[in-house]
Amino acid sequence: MLDVIPNTEQLTMLLGKPLYEIWNQLCTLIDEKYEMERLWGTGGKAWTYEYKYRRGGKTLCALYARENCVGFMVIFGKDERQKFEQDREDYAEEIQRVYDEAQTYHDGKWMMFEPVDTSLFDDLIRLLGIKRKPNRK
Repeated sequence: MLDVIPNTEQLTMLLGKPLYEIWNQLCTLIDEKYEMERLWGTGGKAWTYEYKYRRGGKTLCALYARENCVGFMVIFGKDERQKFEQDREDYAEEIQRVYDEAQTYHDGKWMMFEPVDTSLFDDLIRLLGIKRKPNRK
C-alpha cells in the first residue's frame, strides 16, 4: 500500500499529459462497467505506482505508471485462456502478440499492455469481460 496516493499533478508529471489522458480514459471505461475496490500501491521494481481493481479478494486488472509509460495488466487463469483462445482471431494483432509472449505462471498468464492511445481499449475491456462480467449497467 502507498502512504501517499499520487494526485493529478503528480501523475501528469510522471506520465506526461497525453498518457495521463489515456490513463484517465481507461479508468473511466473500467469504472463505467465495474463496481470495484480501487487500491493504490507501489509498482514494484519496474513501476512507480500500481492501481488495482479488486472485488471479493480477486483482482480484475491493474494499471501501472512510470515515467512516460502506462501499463495495463490482466492475468488469465486456465479457463479464461481457453475462452480467449476460442475468439483470439477477433482481437487486434497487438493483443494476440502480448498474449502469446506473456509469461505463464502457476496462477495464470500475466499479460502486460502498454497503451499509447485508445485504439486497443475495446479489446482490453473485452478481455476484462472474459475475467468477470461487468456488474454495472
